[in-house]
Amino acid sequence: MLNSIIIGTGSYISTGIIPNKHFLNNVFYGPDRKIIEKPNEYIIKEFEEITCIKERRYVADNIVTSDISFQAAKNAFDSSGVDKESLDYIIVAHNFGDVRADRRIDFCPSIASRVKQKLEIENPKTIAYDVAFGCPGWLQGMIQADYCLKSGDAKRAMIIGAETLSKVSDPHDMDSMIYADGAGATIVESIESKGPVGILSHAARSDTLEHAYLLGMGKSYNPNYKGNDLFLKMQGHDVFKYALKTVPQVVKQSLDKAGLSIQNVQKVLLHQANEKMDKGILKNLYKLYGVKETPYDVLPMTISWLGNSSVATLPTLLDLLFKGDPDNLFNGKLDNHKLSKGDIVVFASVGAGMNINSMVYKMQ
Repeated sequence: MLNSIIIGTGSYISTGIIPNKHFLNNVFYGPDRKIIEKPNEYIIKEFEEITCIKERRYVADNIVTSDISFQAAKNAFDSSGVDKESLDYIIVAHNFGDVRADRRIDFCPSIASRVKQKLEIENPKTIAYDVAFGCPGWLQGMIQADYCLKSGDAKRAMIIGAETLSKVSDPHDMDSMIYADGAGATIVESIESKGPVGILSHAARSDTLEHAYLLGMGKSYNPNYKGNDLFLKMQGHDVFKYALKTVPQVVKQSLDKAGLSIQNVQKVLLHQANEKMDKGILKNLYKLYGVKETPYDVLPMTISWLGNSSVATLPTLLDLLFKGDPDNLFNGKLDNHKLSKGDIVVFASVGAGMNINSMVYKMQ
């Protein structure tokens, strides 16, 4: 039996800490392009109560997505000891390419090709390609890699999730306070084993008919903005309702495929989009199994201090859980969360308005 296991992780967490007070002098407008009359102190307080975000990380103006993808990949190689020439695939999940300081979006060549070049990998059989699937992109890359590894056609793959949302956010849109920058990388390998281990199952869905444009690109909410730039726009309330209803169903589908119940799960790793939303998803998930008291201690969170870095939230969280925080760089924020041999871990993500996926993993 071929199984896909995680043999290395890495991440890039910027030192550019942006606290909520950074937005005190912003002028916010609504979707109707009318100025929001509420004081910024009130707006920020309300925002923090809903999302639990206190700060986030931004990269410097001269840093782009391929740069931090490379740093996360290098970190994964350094900590795992894996030979970079042994990779069959490099899959990079992102949504905006390399966004330059002038907001020019650069997709060609692919981010994965740039990462392979930066890593100085000579092997022509290391196939490099990108995945654009919204916030669930990294997890979708893991699902694709699992198919390749279990087919026997590939042995080892690196999946990276990286984004610089600070460069595509509208400073006049309150949602800009949600977004952050970051990158995470995972190395996955196929092994032969007598029993199931590693990636046990996965499920995904795309609800495009009614929800394709819950996220999209649009002009600044500031009616006086003179540029032609397009910024990330989100119908947050509708995304919230969609996620609470649909994500638990997809997670249950992945657990059913693995022949498991939520009672078998030690950790649930959710895309770090909004703490209130994630706790609502978890509560509704346990309700599907008739559990009335939700055990929130299964849900490690980083959003309060890393913000929402889209495809990077899950691989970054996983790297922190795998490696811990020996230098106490993050003030023990994840000390109560450990991953142990035999643990069942569920991953789930929602994004791009209508994409959802879930993966069940058994620690080796």
